[in-house]
Amino acid sequence: MELRVLQYFLAVAREENITRAAALLHITQPTLSRQLMQMEEELGVKLFRRGRHNILLTEEGMLLRRRAQEIVDLAEKAARELKHEEETVSGEISIGCGETRNMKPLSEMIAAFRQEYPDVCFHIYTAIADDVKERLENGLLDMGLLLEPVEVSRYHYVRMPLREQWQVLMRRDWHLAKKQKVTPEDLAGVPLIIAKRQSVRNEFENWFGYGKEELHIVSTCNLSTHNLSVMVESGIGAAVVIEVFACNQDTLCLRPLEPVIESGCLLVWKKNLTFPPVMQRFIGYIQKYLSGTEN
Repeated sequence: MELRVLQYFLAVAREENITRAAALLHITQPTLSRQLMQMEEELGVKLFRRGRHNILLTEEGMLLRRRAQEIVDLAEKAARELKHEEETVSGEISIGCGETRNMKPLSEMIAAFRQEYPDVCFHIYTAIADDVKERLENGLLDMGLLLEPVEVSRYHYVRMPLREQWQVLMRRDWHLAKKQKVTPEDLAGVPLIIAKRQSVRNEFENWFGYGKEELHIVSTCNLSTHNLSVMVESGIGAAVVIEVFACNQDTLCLRPLEPVIESGCLLVWKKNLTFPPVMQRFIGYIQKYLSGTEN
């Protein structure tokens, strides 16, 4: 399957209309339709449901869309790296990040690095650790900023300077809002919204300590976004978040857990890879930068 055909497929999936996609691709509509039918024949599945006015993806088409986008992104990334292979101080670096206070020191390192190398462009991808690790494995990201626990056997890493403390986000009119700290006893039977990431859930369940029947999880979430505030404000439950979370101070409040749960944060990159010069330069820079911070 040619990369060009995958790009055609992605354009049709995005536009949901062959005529518009053909115009954007600067090819004729019959040519595009023929390429799509040949792709379906090659794969042996139906990728589209064709209507009178639009064309939509089947379940198989949605699966291919994700993989096709990864392949196209990886090909474009490789082309950019090859273009800059002789230029040690220019190029692009892709970093996947969870929502963490350590984005501040990372941002400071990026800003300082770009003071010396202004031709370097950084691409930031925000997602949960599992998604970031998958993209690292697929070569779509160069580095990942990951909240612990992290299995580091496949990575080189540096430890970021800030510790993340877990807190409970709740409505100000809740009875627990009167407390300065929240204990496991306080949360027994309380409707909770917690992280979807299994390793984080395990850590919270160990902290809770009661039988699982007392842990009342009503929803999970992947990131601490505005949507989470809306869910808590609507009375769905209290949310267990890290302290980086910003909330509406008029209607919501944060209370730390007691005993405290703290998590470290690592900036990782894959072992046994040959990186382009700009990435090698940045790795050396952050190692030196963080060493100076510790000293």
